[in-house]
Amino acid sequence: MNSDLFAAENMAKPATEPGMTLENAKSIKYAVNGECYARQGAMIAFRGNLQFEVKGQGVGKFLKRAFTGEGLPLMSVRGLGEAWFAHEAANCFIISLDQGDAITMNGRNVLCFDTTLAYEIKVVKGAGMVGGGLFNSVFTGYGRLGVICEGNPIIIPVSQQSPVYIDTDAVVGWSAHLQTSLHRSQSFGSMLRGGSGEALQLMLQGDGFVIVRPSEGASVPPHSH
Repeated sequence: MNSDLFAAENMAKPATEPGMTLENAKSIKYAVNGECYARQGAMIAFRGNLQFEVKGQGVGKFLKRAFTGEGLPLMSVRGLGEAWFAHEAANCFIISLDQGDAITMNGRNVLCFDTTLAYEIKVVKGAGMVGGGLFNSVFTGYGRLGVICEGNPIIIPVSQQSPVYIDTDAVVGWSAHLQTSLHRSQSFGSMLRGGSGEALQLMLQGDGFVIVRPSEGASVPPHSH
């Protein structure tokens, strides 16, 4: 059988190391030998002896998710085998964290991660409950984090001299040690007179970076499969 469909770049590649690797720009392969965590519904294929279970997140995290609609609906993947993860054909990236590193990620952008990483759902300081409650997940420890982004991400450096203002619907993540506060760009009156509507942004200050996606539209809710 012949077809461009079977081109070498489309063929699944053998795992060369344990843990996660990029299968292609739209999916991550995880060679499981023990356990990993992934967002519920993100598994698109697997082979080997693997079990998938919904992961409990503790009472506090559950309440935050129920109240805000944010957070990480997780599943654990246990056993020996390979699993492929993807979501809505979004671009995939792998972030390697070392001891002492910390990154804040929007829950909608998390795909999978090593069990050696710790995470905690926290309210974004300075944002209160504006915009539906800005709750992000802070990852620390040593390991790899698989993330997704609709379109090509934009990495913007943040410095003490040059704070960055971001649309809360476009933000993917940022250096966890940055200071956050809410910034009002125009008065309510100007909005009524036909302003841009960009009334509130999140201001980031300090030394680090912020990751934004080239879209401010609402994310598509994940499927239940």
